[in-house]
Amino acid sequence: MSESAAGLTDSLLKMLQNETFVLLNTVDAESGGPTSSAISWVYAVDAFTLRLAIDHRSRLVRNMKENPLVTLTVFGDHSIYAINGRSVVKSDPLPGVPFEMCCFDVEISAVRNALFYGAQLESAPTYTKVYDVRAAEKLDGQVFSAMQKA
Repeated sequence: MSESAAGLTDSLLKMLQNETFVLLNTVDAESGGPTSSAISWVYAVDAFTLRLAIDHRSRLVRNMKENPLVTLTVFGDHSIYAINGRSVVKSDPLPGVPFEMCCFDVEISAVRNALFYGAQLESAPTYTKVYDVRAAEKLDGQVFSAMQKA
């Protein structure tokens, strides 16, 4: 692992201002243990702030409200990055979306290269939406628009 930086690099900032997915690591409010979930409603507001939209049916909302310390694992730029920060509620509920969501800002405290020494990612993982593509695009548009306005 390399030394940490206080904010996102230009390439990570650009990547996180477009649709991608990350692993959101929180402390489970019930068990007190670590938990990891893949999310795609993430947006880099700037080099020091990530904005997340989370469906209220997800345990992640309670987890982050009870323990705001989070790590986001990002695959890109030929490596894997661990972004540490503190989540704060930005908007609850998030207006302009068709179901109840909570919008969090993550104040970045450190960005670290988390890939083991001597390795490089050949390609970042990709995903495919397996439900109604038009409905997914419409919902994604609504959520990202609401997140940017929050």
